[in-house]
Amino acid sequence: MRNSPGPLLRRATVGVLALATFWTSATAPASAAEAERLPFTERYRATQHGGIVRAANTSVSCRTTAPGCASARRGAVAANGDFDMFYVDVDRDPNTYNSSRAEVRLPAGARVTYARLYWGGNLRVGEQKPPVDNGRVLVAEPGGAYKEVLADTVVGHRVAHGADAFQASADVTDLVRDSGAGLYTVAQVNVAMGRSAAGAWGGWTLVAAYERAAEPLRRLSVWDGFASLDGRRGLRLPGPRLPEGSAGYAGLVAYNGDRGRTGDSLTVSGAALSDAANPRDDVLNSTISGAAGARVPSYAHTLGYDSDVYDLGAAPRRRGDQSGSRLVARRESAWAGVLFTAVDARD
Repeated sequence: MRNSPGPLLRRATVGVLALATFWTSATAPASAAEAERLPFTERYRATQHGGIVRAANTSVSCRTTAPGCASARRGAVAANGDFDMFYVDVDRDPNTYNSSRAEVRLPAGARVTYARLYWGGNLRVGEQKPPVDNGRVLVAEPGGAYKEVLADTVVGHRVAHGADAFQASADVTDLVRDSGAGLYTVAQVNVAMGRSAAGAWGGWTLVAAYERAAEPLRRLSVWDGFASLDGRRGLRLPGPRLPEGSAGYAGLVAYNGDRGRTGDSLTVSGAALSDAANPRDDVLNSTISGAAGARVPSYAHTLGYDSDVYDLGAAPRRRGDQSGSRLVARRESAWAGVLFTAVDARD
């Protein structure tokens, strides 16, 4: 097994992760510093026997009583701007106004080597939420109580296209390594409710890399940033080299994709990605798909939030030695936040 030195430092750390049960002596700021745009850079890299798992869910959806909401949640073509949107709240805790759950599905015998939580949303819809809480959420591990988690790096935050959009993240390796597999609850994602042309959206994704001797040797990478797609040009992202015949998978987190508005695509190492849940020309279609565990709620259509995992082995490639990725959204405004890959290592 060959590993890099661990998570790659890419920006000056301007905050800390506050997990009350682990580091009671830490003093954390109310929020990490913010920047309009964060270029995609590598957050983590390792070569090890193992892989990457992902848990994700939405934090806002259409009001249950709204006409068409039930069919949209089941997967019908619709957009978040079509509805008066309201918070998802599953925890029955009067002290939280939004919460949702998703399963970290680790294989038996796996050991978590790195885990990061990403969250984001739109602050301007029918209401305007202040950005002061962009870098703060509550997280409960399986069977546990809420712990405050603060962003430990610069927060991406941009006002554009009628939206007030952000993404934040924090290292939660110790929490996930100690707690293991199961349903995690994330609450208090700073998203706005209501209705506007831009639409409400928000959600969270937990990415966990693990090692397990029984699995193939793989190159694992996690890149993150915060960049908008304005319909005029594609976004160039990092990505692995995929030799012909290699196997692996890739994950993407993006915001404000509209189902049925074609013209958006994702290519990794020359491979145009698609699957049953994500047509090749509509990958930003508000889905949480591919290698997903249980979710509460488990909507087929997440109305403005995408967290998808694609099989790279099934994608035809133009040039096997090509590296890099490209995300295109020709007909809609969207934001990209995370890309991760796990690819077989051959040397």
